Amino acid sequence: MTLNGPEKKSYAARRSAVLDQLDGSVLFIAGPPEAIYANDVHYRYRPDTNIRYLTGFEEPSSLLLSRSADDEAGTTFFVRPCDPAAETWTGRRAGIDGARETYGADHAYGLDEALTVLERHLRKADKLYFAHCIDRSVNERVMDIVHRVNMERPRTGASHIVVADVRAVLDEMRLHKSNDELTLLRRACEVSCAAHRRTMESVVPGMNEFDIEAMLEHDFRRGGCRAPAYGTIAAGGDNATVLHYTANDQKLRDGDLVLIDAGGEYGGYCADITRTWPVGQRFSDKQAALYDLVLDAQLAAIDAVKPGATIDGIHEIAVGILAQGLIDLGLLVGPLDACLESESYRDFYMHRTSHWLGMDVHDAGAYRVAGEPRRLEPGMVLTVEPGLYVGPGIHAKRDTKGYEGIGIRIEDDIAVTSTGSEVLTAGAPKSREDIEALRAGANR
Repeated sequence: MTLNGPEKKSYAARRSAVLDQLDGSVLFIAGPPEAIYANDVHYRYRPDTNIRYLTGFEEPSSLLLSRSADDEAGTTFFVRPCDPAAETWTGRRAGIDGARETYGADHAYGLDEALTVLERHLRKADKLYFAHCIDRSVNERVMDIVHRVNMERPRTGASHIVVADVRAVLDEMRLHKSNDELTLLRRACEVSCAAHRRTMESVVPGMNEFDIEAMLEHDFRRGGCRAPAYGTIAAGGDNATVLHYTANDQKLRDGDLVLIDAGGEYGGYCADITRTWPVGQRFSDKQAALYDLVLDAQLAAIDAVKPGATIDGIHEIAVGILAQGLIDLGLLVGPLDACLESESYRDFYMHRTSHWLGMDVHDAGAYRVAGEPRRLEPGMVLTVEPGLYVGPGIHAKRDTKGYEGIGIRIEDDIAVTSTGSEVLTAGAPKSREDIEALRAGANR
């Protein structure tokens, strides 16, 4: 990957904003190591999200931002040196020169020099912002360096280095999306919505869950996505009552519903969409009753997304509608206030309604500030995804009246705007009328 002029300026501006906060501090992010699939075969590499956010660099790397060493102040990349023999097998590398010339590093070294350079910077610093690495040995070595430098401090009169989480610097930046970021999120959602719609138009009874997975991921890649944003869920029948079902190996049966939770990652940004629809042509009466209840809850929750609202408040709106609906259907025993206080609805709805979305599908950002629910602001992006799941075992303590094995979730991606919100995933059909029209065409 190479960067164009506007991209270089955008990443440079992000690094500059971080450096402005680092007077006397060092920020260090050790990228994850390449992961082995089997023997000498590697998984496709996914860079550390924060490194990618600050640099656009997608090869194995580590990153140091610092103003504590005058001769090496600024941005330092640690990358794989160019190696013609290795590149014959696994592709071109940016190398040390490319890290400086293409990606804007002020300084660049080989990956194996990262900890040596870090120690040099820490000798002049009073604080380290550190992102714990997947590789525990790296964390231990960094803490050893901090300990070694701190042991020298009493002789110099300097205070000990304070170690802080890198999220204290980066999460707020990542939580508030720029216009460029929103453009990439819109494209991720556009491609993902088209994939969901085509699958809804194509699947027929007797196909397999993995056929859905293959269709979706084919369309993600064809639309320019790097990969799925997370493991695709294609859950037919009672598999949909397993929240993170990913086996995707069962036959799809007429009369069942299928729950599909899938999105693509485009330009480093994730879509996250869930739709539930009949494997055959129509929802049964009981399926329709639960589906309409979940959709009513979702639409009300989406309507509540606006500046000043909170994710807790959005969740409470969805829960209130779901709980009252379950009482009306006879699946819960009221009154509503008692069901909410006892959380008896959690037998059917056990997860939260929203999470942040961006470069990670569960993106950076605190949900509470000073102990209070965080207020939404323009530029924040979140999901709204209520669901109902009548899983195995519920019938043992509740009269589920023939709803057993039904799992329904409806999820959209929402950007907070200055006047309200923008539904980024409106292109994926979700009304029963629209779904049944598409399913009738698929089953002709």
